Amino acid sequence: MRAPAGRHQALALAVCLAFITYLDRVCISVTAPAIMRDLSLTPIQMSFIFSSFTVAYALFEAPTGWWGDRVGPRRVLTRIVIWWSLFTMATASAVGFRSLAAMRFLFGAGEAGAWPNVAKVIARWFPSSERGTAQGIFFMGAHLGGGLTPVLVAYLAARMGWRPVFVILSVFGFTWAAVWTMWFRDDPAEHPSVSAAELRHIRAGATIAGIDRTSGFRMLADPSVIAMCAAYFTQGYGFYFYITWLPTYLQQAKGVSAGAMGVLAGLPLMLSAVADLLGGLTTDRLTRRYGFRIGRCAVAGGSLAVSSVAIAAAAMAGASVLSACLIALGAASSNFLLGATWGACVDLSGQNAGVVSAAMNTAGQIGGTLSPIVFAWISERWDSAYALGIIAGLYLVGAGCWW
Repeated sequence: MRAPAGRHQALALAVCLAFITYLDRVCISVTAPAIMRDLSLTPIQMSFIFSSFTVAYALFEAPTGWWGDRVGPRRVLTRIVIWWSLFTMATASAVGFRSLAAMRFLFGAGEAGAWPNVAKVIARWFPSSERGTAQGIFFMGAHLGGGLTPVLVAYLAARMGWRPVFVILSVFGFTWAAVWTMWFRDDPAEHPSVSAAELRHIRAGATIAGIDRTSGFRMLADPSVIAMCAAYFTQGYGFYFYITWLPTYLQQAKGVSAGAMGVLAGLPLMLSAVADLLGGLTTDRLTRRYGFRIGRCAVAGGSLAVSSVAIAAAAMAGASVLSACLIALGAASSNFLLGATWGACVDLSGQNAGVVSAAMNTAGQIGGTLSPIVFAWISERWDSAYALGIIAGLYLVGAGCWW
């Protein structure tokens, strides 16, 4: 039996990284009710703890993406995963609002730059015709991790409490970092798993490893890059609702039982895993046949338009299961665009894929920072349906940005 091609092995490691990332990132939303009870936190305080992660992530995203452009993703991703695993473990030692907020801030600072550096890996190891699919498979791993986390964490926390869960999950990150630094090489030409034929295939449309002395920051003024960043802000705003307040929303606003919550809270990301793969395949196929505008822009814009309709319908639905299913559909559609979005970013930025994709992801993190705070504030004063309506409206704006 032939071993998988070298680029497919590299992608498999990236998918494992994505899976572990969302294990650690989503864990706190599932344990939030127990954390709030044990540490005497209010919903507003918990929303600021959620957002402390995204504030740090946004602050350090572009510098870490730039660093990956300069020294390569092998070293940078190793540092990222070791750092975030340390602070995943340290979260178990939190004793109150300040310490937990500090842990989540440092966790976010450590994890910043992971996505742009994976984009850099894909830029170097995959030709342009395969990047959308590769990005879709990568995000499929992330959302499978996020989708399975509520069930896994709910099971573990019920038996041992929330603190040991963070310690257990940190082990996966340390293990991945060791494997990655031993196996991966920044230039596929230096890897023994890459045959001469595969290297020719990669080099036919990949970004060759090396340093581009032209500052990637100059590209951030390009109108297309600005539009992508604005659209990704709206996607990030909606996405962070799914991985922060959704479990609590289903229990408190919709009366879902604790057992059903683990399934329904994971449903958006489980459906998103399927959407990631299909979206990646779709964007590459349409780009090859019809070009960038249809293959990248129309796929991304259409995805956000469908998401807007689904979330608006969820806000008006009274039945808990129907509302949860519509939210899951909206989430999946909003993630159908990821292959197109990140593929477009790499296509446009070339050697500067790290810094440009970091800027786009930073815009998403800014949306993610605001999302839990605004949702908690509106839900306390009016009704959570209005908070869902804001997500639907922003998705529609994002669709306009892609147009």
